[in-house]
Amino acid sequence: MRKPLKITLTVIGIIVALPIALLSTTAIVNAVATKAELEAITPYGTLIPVAGKQMNVVDTGVREGDATDSETIVLLPGLGTAAPALDFAPLISELEDTHRVIAIEPFGTGLSDQTDVPRTAENITRELHEALQHLGIERYVLMGHSIAGIYALEYSRVFPDELIAFVGIDSSVPDQPGWDEPVPTSGLAELRDLGILRALTALSGDANTALPHDEKTKEQMRLLTTKNSVESTLLDEVNRSSENFANVSGESFPTDLPLLLFVADDASGDDVAGWLELHERQAASVDHGQVVSLAGEHYLHYTQSVRIASETAEFLAALATR
Repeated sequence: MRKPLKITLTVIGIIVALPIALLSTTAIVNAVATKAELEAITPYGTLIPVAGKQMNVVDTGVREGDATDSETIVLLPGLGTAAPALDFAPLISELEDTHRVIAIEPFGTGLSDQTDVPRTAENITRELHEALQHLGIERYVLMGHSIAGIYALEYSRVFPDELIAFVGIDSSVPDQPGWDEPVPTSGLAELRDLGILRALTALSGDANTALPHDEKTKEQMRLLTTKNSVESTLLDEVNRSSENFANVSGESFPTDLPLLLFVADDASGDDVAGWLELHERQAASVDHGQVVSLAGEHYLHYTQSVRIASETAEFLAALATR
């Protein structure tokens, strides 16, 4: 009986040892690759002091005095956007000839620092405002993608006198279907450190291939996604998304704040039930609200930047004549 037992134990030992050896290998490969990727990230924008840390902003376009009645547009990213200023590049290129454009990279995204301050809408709003104050910007248009629509509600409550308008890019609305469904994030950091996420990404292919950005920008977006996507700051924001939605349940924008809401028709079939109607009700809740339905999916600024820029310019011009 000893020989079969020995063989059995040997086989068991091999079965146990193989995954351990494999994980050790992927972890080592991941550590080496991560170091190389961090060194390959090219700095862009400007780091400014916010809440005792460094926040990265891209400040471009028309300055005061360069053009008449050119509003400053502040871009806010959606949830999980690892490199906001690069993500918005197609839209920035359409807006910067006629507006001053500020793309803010909140903590935990782009080249901004990580933070252990809870990612509540209140804290995010306070930090964004501090960044704009540092830049000396007192009046501006907030233009936000996805969950920025929730943060903009908090922003408009605290700083209503500074806002010219809110422009939503398929922006989230209070009480939308699925708002209270948690997004599973447990174990992602561990999977990253073990190199499993890297292996899965390699098997699934590069998600940035189809983006409209140039190849250099797409590569930088990939590197920053690897750097930021499962760090504690961004994961905390994801984990608090239901809390942030709950805190604005039933809320609406100030009635005197103009709203321009771009809504994706989402031909992919993954759209939220009643998505267009939710935005139409939100626009109807203010004195000057407009909804523009655009062909495309959630990231409209990838495919509809020309239309977004032109419609925004027309909307703001109409406000100026009121």
